[in-house]
Amino acid sequence: METPKKATPKFLVDKTKSGKNRNWKDKKIRAELTAKHFESAGLQSKAERMGDCANQLVFKQTDEGLKLYQAWFCKVRLCPMCNWRRSLKIAYQNKRIVETINQREKVNWLFLTLTVKNTDAESLPETIKAMFKGFNRLTNYKAFKTSIKGYFRALEVTRNRDPESESFGTYHPHFHVLLCVAPSYFTRNYIKQSEWTSLWQKAMRLDYTPIVHIQRVKPKEKLDDLPIYEEDLKKAIKEQKAILEVSKYPVKDTDVIQGNTVTRENVETVLALDNALAYKRLIGYGGLLKQVHKELDFEDPEEGDLINISEEDEISNGAFDVIARWHVGLKNYVIE
Repeated sequence: METPKKATPKFLVDKTKSGKNRNWKDKKIRAELTAKHFESAGLQSKAERMGDCANQLVFKQTDEGLKLYQAWFCKVRLCPMCNWRRSLKIAYQNKRIVETINQREKVNWLFLTLTVKNTDAESLPETIKAMFKGFNRLTNYKAFKTSIKGYFRALEVTRNRDPESESFGTYHPHFHVLLCVAPSYFTRNYIKQSEWTSLWQKAMRLDYTPIVHIQRVKPKEKLDDLPIYEEDLKKAIKEQKAILEVSKYPVKDTDVIQGNTVTRENVETVLALDNALAYKRLIGYGGLLKQVHKELDFEDPEEGDLINISEEDEISNGAFDVIARWHVGLKNYVIE
């Protein structure tokens, strides 16, 4: 009597309209690795939640391919899976906001980067707190209120690694800001680079001159070519780079965990960032962009649903469910 052959597992393949793969597998592997670091850091509850993140994905099979229908996301701040989904949502919302504003009125866009000196892990929470206060002061200055019609602001924190250092290096918190201005900005209300630097130094009450960068960008009136998935975002046309840059979620998993094993350096990074970013709102809208965000009835991408990224993701008449479960041994999603 022949022994029945085991069926070859069918792995999840989820592609965008343009045929690019949505890499659920790699994000889940990174989430499992990050969860191990959380466990080593003594953050057991968050480690368990992250370990269970997106263990099962339920899709609807539609004419356009698979559409995510059900999933459980842990929403831990440093989870690679959740941060990927948040970045997609932020990028989509900003795409729609910019489209709406461009259709309504003639505006120009600026990309502003605001920095402070690098800081160690111990000082990082207070530095970030001071930066939020400084940004609020900046937006209340007459020069800002006169010249800027609206903004989207995102905090990014990167790691400067130094294996020889007792603290394994320093952290570089900085703001990326997308600014909306009237055409008259360049003739009547122009703020020079040096003036931006002075305003930020004053707002932060710094005893040194910070590095500030400002540049003009020219997004198209219609951003139909802007895909909403990560692989395609990297190939976006030149004029959209500022919008995409500012839409990245503030902490990339590659800045948190380096390599494929649990290390003391990575654990220290997890502890530092988890502490510094706790209960912080890392993105924010102001002025015209805040108004349009509200008009479009967008939910908070940091706290809201991570299943439906855009209106197109709403599913009503999917033909049937496609269930993909994470297989720990095979390190991949297996279709049931």
